[in-house]
Amino acid sequence: MQIREHALATPDKPAVILYPSGTVVTFGEMEARANQLAHLFRQAGLREGDAVAMLMENNEHFHTVMWAARRSGLYYVPINTHLTAAEAAYIIDNSAAKAIVGTAALRPVLEGLAEHLPKGLPPLLITADGAASSATDASSDLDGWLRYPECVADQPVTPIDDEIEGDLLQYSSGTTGRPKGIKRELPHLPPSEAPGLMTMLVSFWMNPEGVYLSPAPLYHTAPSVWSLTMQAAGIPVVVMEKFDAEGTLDAIARHGVTHGQFVPVMFTRMLKLPEAVRNSYDISSLERVMHAAAPCPVEIKKQMIDWWGPIVDEYYASSEAIGSTLISAEEWLAHPGSVGKPMVGNVHILDEEGNELPAGQAGEIYFESNMSFEYLNDAEKTAASRHHTGWMTVGDIGYLDDDGYLYLTDRRHHMIISGGVNIYPQEAENMLVTHPKVMDAAVFGIPDDEMGQSVKGVIQLVDPADAGDELAEELLVWLRDRLAHYKCPRTISFEAQLPRTDTGKLYKQELITKYSAPTPAG
Repeated sequence: MQIREHALATPDKPAVILYPSGTVVTFGEMEARANQLAHLFRQAGLREGDAVAMLMENNEHFHTVMWAARRSGLYYVPINTHLTAAEAAYIIDNSAAKAIVGTAALRPVLEGLAEHLPKGLPPLLITADGAASSATDASSDLDGWLRYPECVADQPVTPIDDEIEGDLLQYSSGTTGRPKGIKRELPHLPPSEAPGLMTMLVSFWMNPEGVYLSPAPLYHTAPSVWSLTMQAAGIPVVVMEKFDAEGTLDAIARHGVTHGQFVPVMFTRMLKLPEAVRNSYDISSLERVMHAAAPCPVEIKKQMIDWWGPIVDEYYASSEAIGSTLISAEEWLAHPGSVGKPMVGNVHILDEEGNELPAGQAGEIYFESNMSFEYLNDAEKTAASRHHTGWMTVGDIGYLDDDGYLYLTDRRHHMIISGGVNIYPQEAENMLVTHPKVMDAAVFGIPDDEMGQSVKGVIQLVDPADAGDELAEELLVWLRDRLAHYKCPRTISFEAQLPRTDTGKLYKQELITKYSAPTPAG
């Protein structure tokens, strides 16, 4: 997968347009910049299979770094910008990254990495700030960090001699609370011969003259994969520096956006705009949009189709990329709530013993496909994702109807999906029980009209007499100092005893039912 043919044929065509700043990077510029950075990677000793960690907000250099890594045979590792230095350092260490590309906006995190890296900082450290930054206010004074693009000014704009295809190494949290790297075998092919993950879908869903909108953070799997695939097809990508409901409509109108990918909470926020605001933007350029990442409430999707027309398609997939389903807006209207049929391979629904279930019965979703992956440095978790037939699962729960359409009933047993972001509660639970006043802790998702789910915490105290609003607030502040805020409960309640089985397993469903009620007790 590469952009070279478009850089040669249409060098002045925009590859990236940032919104709202309007910064443009053309295909010709991106190709030259990616080549220069690839030369720097090689000069620093990075070879096929090495990893480059990325701590970057959505800016003009994000795609350049990914393209440079891909053509150098490197794994690029985008890291959630909301993580603490300790959390980010774990990913850098676990991936054995030999380079970090950061930005001034994340300077506090960059400064804090070293103390949490047992083997020290990698040898190559780069800060790649946006056009609005200057050398005086950026992170160039961080000791040992090179400033991009200045650090590649003397590098050739021509390709490196040993181009080979790299890939995304995405981290997502595991049920143990520690993030897991999702690693695929490199193709060992030149970029021109290596197809992208979503190439087939993009080829029939998009048109060559389209304009694609990417409203989400690029450190997530789908935005990074989709936007690179669009550029590989010669399609300009409008990247929102930060999602804004009205700004989305403005970006569509301003740039003649034809296609885009969203998560359901974005739909909700746009739908909640005053009608006069919604109607003040010309969105007639839209041809098709896609959504994924979290189940979309049926009513929300119906409202979007009423507003934008029957152009709201949906797919279901995972960062592991073992398979995916697709449903068009037209199909969805006949099968409301479904996430569609497999694009490639087959879907199987299995019970806890690994037996296949008939239509209408919910169980674990397995994909039969020729794709594969491993959880980096976790052979046990990798093995647990395989069925003896070779089918693979990521632990999601769902069922098939009589027509073969897939419906999701749960996304992993305890995973919380809030605003399209996967949150694993074990990490917050493990941290909370280290507080001296906490005996036991449960964290789970409860329904939220806007976010899909919100994170709820329920605590069993050492001394029940301490329970109250003051301590709840104290615990929230304490936890937010130690974990990324999105992982922390929005509210905390207290129970005299948490429901655990004799074997120590926390029975969360009882708590979920109680705190999902219209007037929760506690």
